[in-house]
Amino acid sequence: MKKLMLTCAAAALISTGALAQSTVVTTTGAGHAAAVQIDPEYRTKIRTYVTEHKVRPIETREKIVVGQPVPREVELESVPADWGPSLTQYRYVYSGERVMLVDPSTRTVVQEID
Repeated sequence: MKKLMLTCAAAALISTGALAQSTVVTTTGAGHAAAVQIDPEYRTKIRTYVTEHKVRPIETREKIVVGQPVPREVELESVPADWGPSLTQYRYVYSGERVMLVDPSTRTVVQEID
């Protein structure tokens, strides 16, 4: 019985891994420490969007970094749908030549796209 349970668990992990490879975004960690991993092709789409739409960078006294909240006075922008459906739950700011994905509920930066 124990062997059967281990075999089923191993099969589930293998099939989950196959599904994860087709996913655009993977969130690792939990809470404020969560980080979003974005496939290179979508990173390119995001950088192209910022360039083509001439998104104006914001300026703040504090440097905006992953894992820290964005200051309250900074307006968070909606993520365009063409960045991928998995990212629409986030907002973004463009600061210092970098796009920062932000969890809107906590205003915490979850990923930097340089």
